[in-house]
Amino acid sequence: MIKRLFLLLLCVAVSAAPASARLPDLGDVATSDLSPMAERRIGQSIMQDIRWRDPAYLGDPEIADYLNRLGARLVAASDQPERGFEFFAINDPTLNAFAMPGGFIGLHTGLILAAETESELASVVAHEIAHVTQRHIAQLFGRQGQASMMVLASVLVAILAARSNSQVSEAALAAGQAGAIQQQLGYTRAFEREADRIGLQILERSGFDVRGMPAFFERLQRSTRVYENNAPGYLRTHPLTEERMADLGNRVAQMRYRQVPDSPDFGFVRTKIRTLNGPAPDVVRDFESRVAAGNDTIFNQYGLARALLRAGRVEEARRAVAALRQEAEPSPFIDGLAAEVMFAAREHGQAVGLLEKSVGAFPDHIALDYLYIEALLQSGQADEAARRARHGAHRNTGNAQYWMLSSRSEAALGRMSAYHRAQAEVHVLRGSLPAAIEQLELARRAGDGDFHEMSAIDARLRALKLEEEQERGQRR
Repeated sequence: MIKRLFLLLLCVAVSAAPASARLPDLGDVATSDLSPMAERRIGQSIMQDIRWRDPAYLGDPEIADYLNRLGARLVAASDQPERGFEFFAINDPTLNAFAMPGGFIGLHTGLILAAETESELASVVAHEIAHVTQRHIAQLFGRQGQASMMVLASVLVAILAARSNSQVSEAALAAGQAGAIQQQLGYTRAFEREADRIGLQILERSGFDVRGMPAFFERLQRSTRVYENNAPGYLRTHPLTEERMADLGNRVAQMRYRQVPDSPDFGFVRTKIRTLNGPAPDVVRDFESRVAAGNDTIFNQYGLARALLRAGRVEEARRAVAALRQEAEPSPFIDGLAAEVMFAAREHGQAVGLLEKSVGAFPDHIALDYLYIEALLQSGQADEAARRARHGAHRNTGNAQYWMLSSRSEAALGRMSAYHRAQAEVHVLRGSLPAAIEQLELARRAGDGDFHEMSAIDARLRALKLEEEQERGQRR
């Protein structure tokens, strides 16, 4: 059972574990690589804890949406386009990114802001994708065998903890036999060179500028002097040598030159990140000074409008957004901000009209759909909100936001079986099977669903009870 693997790993990180400590069942990894199924389950377990318990996890829908669209474009150009990935942001100013088992890739906001072009950001994402497709983490487990899994578990925690808490990272190193972990903390040179090679291929195939990779890595290397420990987290876990940089340069020199403009979404995401932290009045002053200095680009105007809204200056934000919509090309980010201003002014009916058009114009921007469903709910159109939320949940079964919107919509309509069913799926995604089963039991007792609804509830309840029974058996 690995549902609580991340918590177990944190225990390893802060206290020395005895040699007899029992890791959850990961399948047969003693003589071969970690199986793809076990690798995915480990990643899902860790991701549950990051998503629901790590305060640094940045659940902003627009930022997550952008990273996943960027990642999907790169994955489609890889040799494993059908493989499942999830990309997410960590609200941390340090320069770091990491790949976890099963295709979960995290990027620090500091690294996103440090990227001067979209191709530079894409180069890091492509490099991390290559670590996953080449199964480098799984190979580390497989090479060490079952006896060393506790040590490698500590390595994984150290890599994750290093992004924001060096003390926890040091504890992980001490707990997992420091000498062995220090040898494994970073990927091997062979793995790094392979990820560079595959990452460059992905970058080129997906239409980005391959020069972004060496340019960004060189700048990361130069930034080491501003860190007390002499290296950004990314370079600690991805060792960057002169040989590697030379190899990158030689490979890029043989590739076709391509000048690639950044997408507007790249600029909007970076600007939005800048508005999230620090006292709201300070953020307003920062963007006011940028605009006053003549740097009144669309992105700075957007940042000022968003900062004004965050500071509660709704009317000023409204005027700023109105001016922005007149000057800028249509954008899902500007439409989303305009809708948020309407929400703040309790103009939910107007928000519905705006978002209905925007969702049609930008169907790939899932964050707009969330706002549209919220606007429908707030304007008393719960039936349409429930329909859209359920449709989104069935298309994206692992999307907790849709299930939460679905549960709220069903509750507004008084459909309690459907409400409890949606709540059950939220608990499943949080990793709490007992709570999910309890919600489905409540859904059965409510009994106000039609035949198909009740049949679906019964089938899901049987499946979750079987899964819970299997987990109990693994714990024995």
